[in-house]
Amino acid sequence: MIDLDLSKAENFVEKSEFDAALKKSRDAFDQVQEGSGKGNEWLGWRRILAKPNDAEIDRIEQHAAKIRQDADIFIVCGIGGSFTGAKAIIEALNLPFNSGRPEILYAGHQMSGRYLQELLKYIASPKPDGERKSVYLNVISKSGSTLETALAFRSLRKWMHNTYGDDAGQRIIATTGETGGVLNKIVESKGYQKYIIPDDIGGRFSVLTPVGLLPVAVAGIDVQTLYYGAVSEYEKLEDNPESVLKYAALRYVLHKKGVALDVIGSFEPELMGFADWTQQLLGESEGKHGNGLFPAVAGYSTDLHSIGQMIQEGRRNLMETLLVVKQPVSNLKVPEMSDNTDQLAYLNGKLFHEINQSALNGTVEAHHEGGVPVVEIIIEKLNAQQIGRLIYYYELLTAVYVYMLGVNPFNQPGVENYKQAMYRLLGKAN
Repeated sequence: MIDLDLSKAENFVEKSEFDAALKKSRDAFDQVQEGSGKGNEWLGWRRILAKPNDAEIDRIEQHAAKIRQDADIFIVCGIGGSFTGAKAIIEALNLPFNSGRPEILYAGHQMSGRYLQELLKYIASPKPDGERKSVYLNVISKSGSTLETALAFRSLRKWMHNTYGDDAGQRIIATTGETGGVLNKIVESKGYQKYIIPDDIGGRFSVLTPVGLLPVAVAGIDVQTLYYGAVSEYEKLEDNPESVLKYAALRYVLHKKGVALDVIGSFEPELMGFADWTQQLLGESEGKHGNGLFPAVAGYSTDLHSIGQMIQEGRRNLMETLLVVKQPVSNLKVPEMSDNTDQLAYLNGKLFHEINQSALNGTVEAHHEGGVPVVEIIIEKLNAQQIGRLIYYYELLTAVYVYMLGVNPFNQPGVENYKQAMYRLLGKAN
């Protein structure tokens, strides 16, 4: 279950303003539910939860199990929605150290020659026993022409073919559109295994398709539980969307009153990848025609020692959204010592979670008193079901809120501007 706490934000808006925005958010939800809004051809992220494809989930799980048995390294090659969702889930649910085989690595999300060179060097280096590493590569791109991903894929697949010869085709998996595009031509010519990205789902909404499910399953996470967590949230919010509507209404009123940034943070480092995913989901969806709250990301308590001063006493043009986990993610306690030189005896025996919770509550109190509207989105525990629920919650929130702004939540025309300029400078024809 997902809880929404607006108690430290509601006093920044008038009741009449909030009520008017709440009515607007209900109208926006109707557009989503009825498929009557702009970009309604991109609502497949709802369709797949209304009619789950159990056969595809089963195929992914079986394929992932075979990869896990053999692979030392699994490379996810993609950018934007082609890797942020999978990375968010893996970081949230797997242990930070010694999480087991295979090691999940990422490529194609930038154009650093050094990074790619070192990645190639790393995967080519032998294991401690002298054996060659077993590497699998999953390239994710609907078109196959996104430059960051295409460059990395060219280098990596060349290495794969040079290293594994005829066996490389079974180690390279493409997740792409059903037809068309550069990547499909490569797949057809080389015989790579393939998963399909549905035509009616855009990249930033694709985490619950093979785009995210295959890497997550290879990482050893129960994708069935994850997926049906999202299904449960979909079914719940179809009947009772009030939590999403209230959050969307609050964001809308604050935005119209001059708030320019939403600082999305958490006191759980495991959720920082999820915050990164929401940054793209919201940023690419709402930032159009002069609209949108800039989605900044902060990891607490670390960033309280860097941007905390700015949040507390800087310009009052921001709001804050905190992702909160109610139950402890660890049972580690502060150890007792024979002396109190460090003056921490008052914390003896306390759970680190309890201390972290006090830091959270103190931060909420201080930022609220400093003039920052603070929203808490609370999940019961950190597990696959709850993360699945949180994914759909944010997807629906994004669609509703952006429809309230009067723009299409599902396109990203501005992203093409830098690409056109870059290609021109590189001398690409047409």
